[in-house]
This record gives sequence, C-alpha cells and structure tokens, in this order.
Amino acid sequence: MAMTDRGTSPELPPGLLEEYLAGMRAELATLAAIAERLAAASDDSEALEALRRATHKIHGSAGSYGFMEASRLAAGMEATAKDWVAWPGDPEVERGPITRWFVARLAEMLGLPAPRAPAAPVATTPPLPPVGSPPSPRPRATPPPKPAPPPKPQPSPSPAQPPSRPPTPAPPQRPQRRAATSPPAPSASPTRVPRPRTPSPPTPPTAPARPAPAQPGSTDLPWVTPPSPAPTARPPARAPAPPVKPTTPQPTAEALRVPEVIYVEDDAALAELLEYGLRAHGYRFAAYRNGREALRELLALDVQGTHPLLLLDVDLPALDGYSILGALQRERPGVYRVVFTTVHGTEEEQLRGLEAGALDYLVKPMSLRVALEKIKRWVGR
Repeated sequence: MAMTDRGTSPELPPGLLEEYLAGMRAELATLAAIAERLAAASDDSEALEALRRATHKIHGSAGSYGFMEASRLAAGMEATAKDWVAWPGDPEVERGPITRWFVARLAEMLGLPAPRAPAAPVATTPPLPPVGSPPSPRPRATPPPKPAPPPKPQPSPSPAQPPSRPPTPAPPQRPQRRAATSPPAPSASPTRVPRPRTPSPPTPPTAPARPAPAQPGSTDLPWVTPPSPAPTARPPARAPAPPVKPTTPQPTAEALRVPEVIYVEDDAALAELLEYGLRAHGYRFAAYRNGREALRELLALDVQGTHPLLLLDVDLPALDGYSILGALQRERPGVYRVVFTTVHGTEEEQLRGLEAGALDYLVKPMSLRVALEKIKRWVGR
C-alpha cells in the first residue's frame, strides 16, 4: 500500500486538492517521458533542463498542498538535475534509471499510480513539451468593489444658548428707626447750692451723618440704606468640544481599480493556490506567469498613487525575478513593494534578495495560512 503524507494543509478548500492531484498525474506522465529520453540519450540537454524545471515546481507546490515528503524528494532531485545540466557529458551517471526511480517514488508519496513506460520505440516518443509554462492570457483581476458613498455632511453645531436674564432683586426692607436719646434731666433740687467745681470742657456735638444719595427706584427717605447692586449672572460654562479625529482619506474610484497584490508565479498549482486565498479574503489582485510579460505590464500600470505588493518568483521563464526588480528600480523606483518567493531559502539567497531592495522573502513550500497573514501585514489591512 502506498504511504502518503496527505492532509497536512487544513486551509485548502474542498476540490482544490483533487485538482492539484489531477495536474500531478499529467506531470508524472511528463516526467516518465523525460526518463525514457534520458535512458536513450543521457546527454539530452533539452530533457535535462525540462527535468530541472519540473522538479523545481514540484519542490515548491507539493509542500504547499501538504505533501512535505514529496517536496523534499523533489528538492533533492532538483539539485541532482542541476548537476546534470552543468555536466551533461558525464558517462558514469545512469540518468534514465535514476529518473524512473524518482517518478515511481514521487507517485507513491502522492498516493497516485505510477505512470507506465511507453511501449512504443524511443523514436516514436511524443515530443517533449517546451521548457517552461506558456504565458497565460491577460491577467485576471477581480472586479473592483463599488466606490464608497461620500460621507454625509455633519450638521453644524447649534449656537450657544444666550445667557439667562439676571434674577430680579427683591425689594429692599425698611430698617428700623433708631431710638432718639433723650437729654439728661436737670437737677430737681434748686435750693441746694452746689459747690463750685471746675467745669469740664463741653463735649462737642456729633455731626449728624449725611444721608446717602437716593438710588433710582428707592425711597427718598434719608435713613433708607440703598440696596447693593445685584451680582451679574455668569453665562453657563460651555462644554469643551471633542477632539477632531484625523480622517483617513478615502480612495478614489480609479485607485479602487488598482490591484492590491500582484504575483508572478510560473507554477500553475501554486498560482492557483494563491488565487484561491486572495479571492477568499477579498483582495484585488493580478497574476502573471511569464517574467517578460509581467515586466511589460508592471511598467505600464497606472497605480494611482498606491504601492501594490508584488510577490515575485526568483526562477521565472524568459526573465528572472532579480532582473525584473532591477528594471523596476531604474524605471519606476519606489512604486512596488517587492517580496521574493523562491524555494532557495538559504541565508545567502535571502540576503541577496534583501540587499537588492526586496521588502521580505517568502520561502516555498509555503503555508497558505501563513502567507495570507504576511500579505495582510504587507498590504496594511
């Protein structure tokens, strides 16, 4: 019974894994044809390059779909194929049998039947598909969402209430009259002659207090104390206005047509996985399969002042990722935020990408859940 490591990627939707395995059946048939060509001619440079590219794709996509053992097997075969491409005339290496073993082992790990070797002679073997995937049609972009309605104008604050009228002062109360002091009565004994005494100096009479001038509205009596003026009523304290929060500028209708994420990926299985994740999370995105086509479109794209995230594969047909990044830095510096995606996750390779100007590095095989979480941070959602 074939042993597989299937089912380690729970974020895959129903049906997508089956589509990947259907594509891998066709890929196994292609690898079997390559093995027969190498068995007939071990120095077939076209077959060697096709083997390198096929194992490179399987290395990146198998782990993303949950087949980690198959991904590691493809990584080892990719390194072997690179050596074969570098020294195609080495007569001591039996490349055909080794490739047949790789195909059978890969099919076992994927839980698929091993393809049968063609019974026809080698001369009648169907021609090998061209190296690299054909360029896909124009990029499919998700329809832009409807523009947000303009914000409703806020009603102007109502004017402050006028201050209330001061309360009417109460009528003044009449003070009580002061009792007049009667002068001392004269002595009642006229017959008694008093002894002569030194007369004391007379006390000067106290001058009567001048009445205060009458206030308007008061009586004219001099002993009435005028009322004190009523205190002026203070206007009610106004509540402090709430702080004005800075409003985020709303994107224009033209900016809503610009993709938020652009990915350039030649592996059809991995591109389909990214498309599913981006569509499920509501991103505006565009996809390219060929490096030269991607560069032409990226140079002509009107980004409307935005900075789209560019997921750029390093190993691309026609034009590699480093060449694309260099052209963008010369022609449109600072427009795109570039993140490299590749199976080469060595320290030297990552430092090379960061020093070239990339924002970050995404190593394949990738977890879709982790990739989407990183994309959310890179985009700024």
